[in-house]
Amino acid sequence: MTGDPHPAASGNPPASRTPAMPESWTPTTPRPPEDREPQTGRLVVAAEEAVSLSGADPGRARERASAVLVEAEARGHAEAASVAHRALALTAREFGDLELAAEHLRLAVAAARDLPERAAQARLSLVTVRADLGDPEGGLRVADLAERHLTGLDRHRLGVQRAVALVRLGRTAEAVARCDRAIEGLTGSGDARFLAGALVNRGIAHAYLEHYDEASRDLSACLVIARDAGLDHLAVLAQANIPFVAARRGDIPAAYAGYQAAERELTGYPERLAVMRADFAEALLAAHLPGEARAQLARAVPELAMAGARGALAESRLLLAELELLVGDPHQAKAGAELAAREFTSQGRDAWLPLAEEVVLRARLAERSAGRRPTGERPGQVTDGRQVTGEPIGNPLNDRAGDRRLLDELRELGGRLAWAGWTGQAAALRLTAAELALTLGDRARAEAELRHVIATDPAGRTHRLVRHHATALERDLHGDRPAAIAALRAGLAEVTSGGERLTDPGVRAHAARAGERLAEFGLSLALADGRPEVILGWAEHCRALTRKPASDARPEDAALTETLREALEGAALVEFVRHGDRLAAVVVTADRHALRELGSYAAAAEATVRVRYGLRRAGLRDTHALNEVAAEAERLGAHLLGPLAGDIGDRPLVIVPTGALHTLPWPVLPACHGRPLCVASSAIAWLTTATRRPGSRGAETSPLPVPAAAFADPSQPAPHVTAPEHHMSESPGARVVAVAGPELRYADAEAAMVVRAHAAGARPPSGGGNESVRVRAVRGDVLGALEYADVLHVAAHGTFRVRSPLLSSITLEDGPLMAYDLLRHERTPPLVILSACDTGMAHAPVDGAPLGLAGAFLDQGTACVVAGLVPVRDDEALTLMTAFHALLTSGHTPAEALATASRKTGVDGFACFGSLGHPI
Repeated sequence: MTGDPHPAASGNPPASRTPAMPESWTPTTPRPPEDREPQTGRLVVAAEEAVSLSGADPGRARERASAVLVEAEARGHAEAASVAHRALALTAREFGDLELAAEHLRLAVAAARDLPERAAQARLSLVTVRADLGDPEGGLRVADLAERHLTGLDRHRLGVQRAVALVRLGRTAEAVARCDRAIEGLTGSGDARFLAGALVNRGIAHAYLEHYDEASRDLSACLVIARDAGLDHLAVLAQANIPFVAARRGDIPAAYAGYQAAERELTGYPERLAVMRADFAEALLAAHLPGEARAQLARAVPELAMAGARGALAESRLLLAELELLVGDPHQAKAGAELAAREFTSQGRDAWLPLAEEVVLRARLAERSAGRRPTGERPGQVTDGRQVTGEPIGNPLNDRAGDRRLLDELRELGGRLAWAGWTGQAAALRLTAAELALTLGDRARAEAELRHVIATDPAGRTHRLVRHHATALERDLHGDRPAAIAALRAGLAEVTSGGERLTDPGVRAHAARAGERLAEFGLSLALADGRPEVILGWAEHCRALTRKPASDARPEDAALTETLREALEGAALVEFVRHGDRLAAVVVTADRHALRELGSYAAAAEATVRVRYGLRRAGLRDTHALNEVAAEAERLGAHLLGPLAGDIGDRPLVIVPTGALHTLPWPVLPACHGRPLCVASSAIAWLTTATRRPGSRGAETSPLPVPAAAFADPSQPAPHVTAPEHHMSESPGARVVAVAGPELRYADAEAAMVVRAHAAGARPPSGGGNESVRVRAVRGDVLGALEYADVLHVAAHGTFRVRSPLLSSITLEDGPLMAYDLLRHERTPPLVILSACDTGMAHAPVDGAPLGLAGAFLDQGTACVVAGLVPVRDDEALTLMTAFHALLTSGHTPAEALATASRKTGVDGFACFGSLGHPI
């Protein structure tokens, strides 16, 4: 089966599962043909063969059953007609037409009115069809009618079918018990089909009960039995349900891999494929990928509606409501959850109602919180993606009576969720209740709710994150900050568990969002502590969640700061952090480190948008826009860098942005114009790229371990961490590759200039010259150059896709080269110059994971990327790049060359990413 009972502790509603209905292939035991008229026996045998064939080849089964039915009705053979109708029902079920399946089974029962055993067999098949049509109670009534006339193995087979309806009704423990008895009776019987089906159904029931080890064992056992017996279709169903269990357990990487494999196998079975896509959407939502989840549901919901799968459809509507809440549309979330609640009620699925009511209540809370000013106090919001605001609950008019009523509703619904078996959702709601109680000053009630959450024994990852959060909040209330940090650190470790298997940086980044509230809570504690090294340590710990692979080594915060000070030499590192609307910066130089308050993050983000818009207009030769950009850039520079002037002086800068500041063209700020700088995703990422030997493989990891966010004990000496040495290139020359994209007037001239500049700039004393070549602007040649080039320069059109940043691309003659294409290459050039519009743009779902073309190169191991952040005119790009490469070949680092070339030519819009770079 794949029924639907108690959900696990994931933050999303359980998805409906594709039932395993092994009766589709199980031959009946009719009377021997010699006991009947010859024609009757032949027709019955042919109909039963169609029943057996329905699962393996439903198309052929339908043809055979249709032929038998025509002849049986013509001859008046009721038994053959009943079995043929049953075969047609099973093929209709395979093709996803549940209404047609139900009609054929009704006709099968009617044809067998004088054959009670045949009628009972048709009803046995009808049980799961009725459940999938949204009438699980009706399915159980049908099972009761069938049971009167079934004996022996058929009674055990009926128990397997009953489990589907029981799971839909939320009677999961009862479903497990039915499957237990069925498995005991079927073991050794030779009926591999129903035995495998019983294991699938029990495995899914165990998953809803949060018994994930038992669920995995059942599905694995089913897979072995089905494969040994040649039951390929049942094997596919078991394989499709394994990622379902992985998703509920919180193993997103395994869920991803499993669903992608299962989708290929289920092609041709639209209703089952639609159910699996709804399950996949649940996993995507758990990974904080609402856009991708919506795309899967957009494909699944019409198929479910067409199939009449009303049970699965109601659950998909609830999942859509969860999605709307996650993306910040509480009104739509509430409407969707109320519709799902009505459908659950009409289907008699009372155990599911608290799930829908929870989404409605959270939507109401979000509506009350809309437009509220963040307080910067305890962001102890739920970590499962359902609580979409980090602000205190309560309306601007301080409606304390209304808030107390809400608190009572939260506690009451939490109790009903727990009673119905939805323990993860109950814990999350109790945590929200504790936070509301704290805003009301009711500490006793808050602590009671937190104790309740902490006392529960979670099985799923989301439930575990909630308990870690509750533990941290409770410890902080009692003044034990180290214990609070330890709980938060344990929660973040849970977030990244298995992340090394996520090769897609976009999925990795979004999956890390499950820990956003834990990270914010920790940052609030670090800011309250006030020490720059503590704040930097926590920020770096959180940014490291998206990196691959994360190190288990954890130096103290002071050790990280000292290592940075040694490695920076004459540069300054500025790491921006934000908490609510509070923006601050930690500055580290060779002789100091400090925390500086910068005011409003929202104001800086809005000013960044204005600067970018002005630069785009200036690119169209709007003289007035140039003046506006200069004025806006001066104001923004005063906001972001003015308070740091005494710390950074005229040093080169390493900038680690946050949020929208990833899209800021930093060189346009007056304090940055003409100053060497680079933009890095984190301080650790900068250390890794800045200290890597030029020409080494991109997979090389940093010799510095990722920091833990421990609050250092000043009485204890910090462990010594040696700063990695800087390495200059030891190669006799650099292999330089230039590419000129299509439809650009000056691209050919720019590529030719790069080749000439590096050929002429070879320095014989180094032992050899630069090897400068030009390759065709086709995907194969450019991707091939990644394997051997030390410097890659691409002059082409660039496109940034904010909604899908890994689809950002540069245009080549045979199509776009996307960021995704880079992920298949282990080696990328140490220095990449993207002389293209918007190729330096990034979308950062979480700090530490800027997604885009430049970010993809850096993620694959490139040390320094020079790329455009705004549209730049073709002729101006040639002017800038001519000056840049002349400086580069004369021994300047990329950051130095870009800063000087930009100052001399007056062409802005490009920046260095990753590191300040090495001379080539």
